Amino acid sequence: MAHPLIPQIIDLATPVALDLGLEVVGAVFQTNQYPPVLRVDIRNPEQDTSLDDCERMSRALEAALDATEIIPDAYILEISSPGISRYLSTDREFISFKGFPVLVETQEPHEGKSSWQGKLIKRDEDAVYINQKGRAIAIPRSLITRVQLEEES
Repeated sequence: MAHPLIPQIIDLATPVALDLGLEVVGAVFQTNQYPPVLRVDIRNPEQDTSLDDCERMSRALEAALDATEIIPDAYILEISSPGISRYLSTDREFISFKGFPVLVETQEPHEGKSSWQGKLIKRDEDAVYINQKGRAIAIPRSLITRVQLEEES
């Protein structure tokens, strides 16, 4: 069942998206997390939705939400799109998707595993760092074959 604030959020987000040349596809407010997570899905009707589209929408919608105070308490705003590649490769993507759930796959086992799931912390010259149940894990970049966004479970 959709959160009762979703219709208000979509009513607010739709004109914000239109001003940016985007469309709102849907929204989910996950209040079972702390802080709660508001995810708004968008698409660019003119071309593939880019990370830049998500960033522009995030800034504009954040300002609109703050001005209306629809959500009075702290929350995390996520802007997403079905058109965004699920694989992370650029420094910008690793920064933008910090805190998101990822799957890291390695060409050979690292600490006995070839597949790691956790929340993305960061990437530097040497490793990709994920949080797995409160434990930070560094996976050497030289072993990584791909880093992919995962769905929240």
